[in-house]
Amino acid sequence: MTGASRHLSGQGNGGAGPAVRAPVKDISAGRSLYPATSPWPPIACGIAVILLALVLAGVVGAIVDRYPFAIDRTIIEGLRQWAGPAGLRGAAVNLTSLGSVAVLTLVVVGVAGLLFVQRLWLTALTTILACWSGGWAVTLVKSHVARPRPDLVPHWVDVVNTSFPSGHAAGSATVYLTMAALASEVVRGRAARRYILAVAVLLVGAIGVSRVYLGVHWPTDVLAGWCFGTLWALGWWIATAGARRSLARALPETERPNAGG
Repeated sequence: MTGASRHLSGQGNGGAGPAVRAPVKDISAGRSLYPATSPWPPIACGIAVILLALVLAGVVGAIVDRYPFAIDRTIIEGLRQWAGPAGLRGAAVNLTSLGSVAVLTLVVVGVAGLLFVQRLWLTALTTILACWSGGWAVTLVKSHVARPRPDLVPHWVDVVNTSFPSGHAAGSATVYLTMAALASEVVRGRAARRYILAVAVLLVGAIGVSRVYLGVHWPTDVLAGWCFGTLWALGWWIATAGARRSLARALPETERPNAGG
């Protein structure tokens, strides 16, 4: 069991009894995505990545709205003509719900609550702010670009707003990749961390593909949503890397995340 695991479970001291808990500090910075040797402050680099996500979303959205890609039409029509095996439509509807506002909110609230219980204040607040602000930014870009939904095929689920970028793709990328980053801080071994990341990437990918299959998004909407959500999550993680690393250094070596691996 790693130092982080002992911290989270309250077990340690060689199994002899409860470990003495550290003061209220955030330890979730054991393996930061931001290099410690970078000449730029983490918060500046993180803000730059966040702004890049916003600028790219706005610029690309204006381009695809004014100059539609033929591949968008080809993919949607091809998927609807194929339709797939019986039951695929129902599976896609269930899968796409994992990227809905309701489900993503429940995930964020549940994970943030656990972080608060574990006294990981900074990571909990970062998770909440990153996911909430990401949703707000997607809404902002949608209203600015105002790209109409595909009208080539009947929609297999109800939709209420504009098309670009896909909120399901962007939201799921922001939330599930953030969750994967959090999990990678407390698991031991590269194989486990790679597995967690692979599962998150596959889930985000499947949610995005389901939006196109259901006929409610152009493929470029989904691609833009994936890119936006990934950059947004990465930007927030980098922006808070310095603070999380400083708090981690303040803890004893045995209490730091992944201290054993």
